[in-house]
Amino acid sequence: MRCWLKIEEMALEELMQRLNAVSQCADEIMHQDIIPLYAADIQDQLKKQFAYLSGGRGGDGCPVITFPDYPAFSEIPEKEFQNVLTYLTSIPSLRDAGIGFILVIDRRQDKWTSVKASILRIAASFPGNLQLVLVLRPTGFFHRALSDIAFRFNKDELKMKVPIIMLGSVSELQGYIDKTQLTEDLGGTLDYCHNRWLSRRTAIEGFAQKVKQTAQILQSFGTELAETELPNDVQSTSSLLATHTEKKDKMKEDIRVAVEQGDDILGSITKPVTENPDYKLNQDQLDNQTTVERLLAQLHETETAFDEFWMKHQQKLEQCLRLRNFEQNFREVKAALDIVSERLSAFTDVGNSRSHVEHILKDLANFKEKSDETVTKAKMLASERDAFIQSNHYAVDSIIPKCSELHHLCDAFTTEIERRRKLLNKSLELHDLLEKSMKWCDEGIYLLASQPVDKCQSQDGAESALQEIEKFLDTGAGNKIKELNKIYEEYAHILNEDLKDHVQKVFQKQESMEEMFQKRQVSLKKLAAKQTRPVQPVAPRPEAFVKSPCTSPGLQRENVSNSESSALRRVNYRKAKSETTELHQSRGGSTMDDEENLAVLRQHVMNELIETERAYVEELLCVLEGYAAEMDNPLMAHLIPPELQNKKDILFGNMEEIYHFHNRIFLRELETYVEYPELVGRCFLDQMEDFQIYEKYCQNKPRSESLWRQFSDSVFFQECQRKLDHKLSLDSYLLKPVQRITKYQLLLKEMLKYSKNCEGAEDLQEALTSILGILKAVNDSMHQIAITGYDGNLNELGKLLMQGSFNVWTDHKKGHTKVKDLARFKPMQRHLFLHEKAVLFCKKREENGEGYEKAPSYSYKHSLNMAAVGITENVKGDAKKFEIWYNAREEVYIVQAPTPEVKATWVNEIRKVLTSQLQACREASQHRTLEQTQSLPLPASSCASPSRNHIRNTKKMEEKKADLTSLEGCGATVAPKYPEKGKGWAKPSHSLDASEENDGWSSAEEALNSSDAEEEGAGGAGEIKLTPGKYTVVTDYDKGVSEEFTVKSGDLVQLIREGEDGLWFVKNLSSGREGWIPASNLLMLIGNSKSAQSLSSSESGTASSNLSTSSSCSDSCNVSSTSFSDIKG
Repeated sequence: MRCWLKIEEMALEELMQRLNAVSQCADEIMHQDIIPLYAADIQDQLKKQFAYLSGGRGGDGCPVITFPDYPAFSEIPEKEFQNVLTYLTSIPSLRDAGIGFILVIDRRQDKWTSVKASILRIAASFPGNLQLVLVLRPTGFFHRALSDIAFRFNKDELKMKVPIIMLGSVSELQGYIDKTQLTEDLGGTLDYCHNRWLSRRTAIEGFAQKVKQTAQILQSFGTELAETELPNDVQSTSSLLATHTEKKDKMKEDIRVAVEQGDDILGSITKPVTENPDYKLNQDQLDNQTTVERLLAQLHETETAFDEFWMKHQQKLEQCLRLRNFEQNFREVKAALDIVSERLSAFTDVGNSRSHVEHILKDLANFKEKSDETVTKAKMLASERDAFIQSNHYAVDSIIPKCSELHHLCDAFTTEIERRRKLLNKSLELHDLLEKSMKWCDEGIYLLASQPVDKCQSQDGAESALQEIEKFLDTGAGNKIKELNKIYEEYAHILNEDLKDHVQKVFQKQESMEEMFQKRQVSLKKLAAKQTRPVQPVAPRPEAFVKSPCTSPGLQRENVSNSESSALRRVNYRKAKSETTELHQSRGGSTMDDEENLAVLRQHVMNELIETERAYVEELLCVLEGYAAEMDNPLMAHLIPPELQNKKDILFGNMEEIYHFHNRIFLRELETYVEYPELVGRCFLDQMEDFQIYEKYCQNKPRSESLWRQFSDSVFFQECQRKLDHKLSLDSYLLKPVQRITKYQLLLKEMLKYSKNCEGAEDLQEALTSILGILKAVNDSMHQIAITGYDGNLNELGKLLMQGSFNVWTDHKKGHTKVKDLARFKPMQRHLFLHEKAVLFCKKREENGEGYEKAPSYSYKHSLNMAAVGITENVKGDAKKFEIWYNAREEVYIVQAPTPEVKATWVNEIRKVLTSQLQACREASQHRTLEQTQSLPLPASSCASPSRNHIRNTKKMEEKKADLTSLEGCGATVAPKYPEKGKGWAKPSHSLDASEENDGWSSAEEALNSSDAEEEGAGGAGEIKLTPGKYTVVTDYDKGVSEEFTVKSGDLVQLIREGEDGLWFVKNLSSGREGWIPASNLLMLIGNSKSAQSLSSSESGTASSNLSTSSSCSDSCNVSSTSFSDIKG
């Protein structure tokens, strides 16, 4: 840097010297250093032409100055006279001026007195050397004679430094000066124009001034450039270079204009010669030519000196700009290297499975590919070091350390990424070894499970099994872990606590499997020994082991933490397992082998569950990082269509929430059950509430699908897919959550299939039921969000219980006759939505499009408040029809289901809703009656204490009477109050009556019939009389007269008729089967279940004693959702 500053100072000093020399030379050329007088300054005085320098020369080269006849010569001011003479004498070269001037004074038209005065004035004021004075005296006779006489007498008075010769004619003048050196007015041939001479002199002097000014301006500009401080940033340096270049270009333009000006002047001087080669320039013209050529030479020298200086200055600025660019690039590249190094430091995970390691390796490869660009930039920048050195850059001392630092950082990054890759490859090698060992163990367990127990009882079968085992064990040389310590030593640099535990578990599994093989070999060798008598293979009874692990109290639910409950279950599991092992040992190896087979299958399902869960989590992360995060990446913003911006939440929904749940919670919980797969149901139950997030995702899926279809061809998605190296597009990955939530129920079914006799079977069944419930809720919600035209809030209707499409006829009391007749033949297609508080009738409308865009919508028509609804289960002539009637059968809807099973499901669900509402109403009435009873005074006792049975019976009778009283209160004839249309429940706008005669049933009969039955029991009859009707089974039964007839707890049965020997003919409405059951068993089956009369119609089809309780229950209970209508007695 100091060297460069010294060079800069030397360049400026040289420029100043050369430009000063040009200025001085210009003054010398124009004699301005002696007489600083310009023609432009005395132009008006020169124009008077009382004296001029024609360019003529005397015999010895003396310049000739002519004083023409000028009448007002005496009136010229002295200052002007002096200026003109001084200027004219300064024009010839110093050599010619040194010889002396010849003055030609033309006074031929003047008087002698004027001649005398002119001579005296010239003699007194002439500034130069005089060689000769030639005077043309007056031509008039008188003045000519007078001048001769006067000149003789005044010769001493006119005495000058040089002789004065009085001439009488031009011919005499030509004797002294050649004719070619005299102008035409003096009889000569010299071409002279005073105006042209004046113009040329002005131009030459102006050009000389231009040359001098250019040199002076360049001096100032050079000083400015040299004193400018160099900026510290790229933008300022570029701006400074551009500004200086612009000024330089302007200076170069001024020089070019000046050169053109000089060339024009020189051309005008030499023009006569150019036009006529024989033409010879006079001495004055030759002097002018020489003067202009010398000035042009000085101008070229000026330009050359400036160009040399500018070249050095420009080089300095360009090197400065290059330095600033290098420094800026160095900062950017170093920051980028720091970032990639920091990201590389995050690759500390060595993976917990082969797929995980492969995924990390793929991420590392992608990271390396992305970071290669940064490393390449850094290396390219560092390679500029040699270029800086070769160009003799002034700041090479500060550049070399930075280049060395970049080389070091690049080498360190490359070394570290290679080290990470080797670690991951080593981890992959270890996981390959572990997977081989696990696969070998699984194959061994499958081999043990696949060997038939009965065939192994024979000597040949045992020997064959032994050979299979020995052959399999021979394959373990390249598959199993041989020495655990060597594994620890070889992979010590990648073994963390989790991986070390995994290695230990695999090794323990391998040891356990080998121990199983050893035990099997011992057993088979005993069987293979030569036997003295044949052994009859006997298959053990499976019942011997069925219940032992299932009765463990370890699954009692307690309000404890997940970790505590999991630990408790595992302790119970180990305890049950040890007990089972003892039981197996006592009962032989057959049952143990069966249990081993089931254990292998359970472990297989568990492995599939965990592996697919890990893959699912990785896929979600891949989508979130590769697509969702890229939508916020500024570098990718230009690829995103404007309509797609700020719509990430629509496209991906709550996928991020799903990912965090599975990655942070569910996957980790699943992995804790890897050794206890039969208990995994509890894991699902513990997290069941969190699975509700899938409902939100599925509800958003139509919007996401629609958005994807609009922009599926976007360059943004194609670029993201290319970076991720995905074969499938984004829409396939957006479907993963929907596929995953449906996959769980399949895996749970498989696990339950192999765990029916295990400790966690109940939890598995409950988890399966819950998952199916979530799937149903998701499916129902997808339909519910498609409802259009409903004015109220669907959430206020309670939980959505059922939804489906039906044929619907209407049979209303109010309606036109033709409309009723038309209803018989033309059913309406309606989609029904059953909520806890209402049933909605909608019209299904198919939409055009693809995928989710083709999903139907449902146009809302009307709704019925469940508080005023009743149903009739059977409609004559069609097993798929049932009735929904409203407001005391003022409106009747005949509903035809697709199948009888769908009908039964809907009837059961509606029955549950009505039953729950009735139960709530009855509990409210009982509570109110109890409060009234407590407020009355107690009667006086006139006898001893009653017996316990009498007290219990009396109390039960009072309770039932209270129930009847409350129901009678509910049967008041107060008109029901329903919300107006548009503010709650909308009533149908049209009424169509069906002509079929239907059997009606009401949900409130349950209370009446149950009360009657209990009163009979309380009355002391001692026997409950069975009557035909429908009942709910409270316990399982499989010992009927007909072996095919079985019922389970919760089934709905219909007592059809009573036969002989105390048998009843019963139909299982759940399975459709029929059979005979003894009355005693039947009483045990139905227990205290409620009579079918409470929820079904009678076979006679009569409908008498209808009681309307819809409004009274709602009024008395103050709960609108528990009021009912049309209770049939």
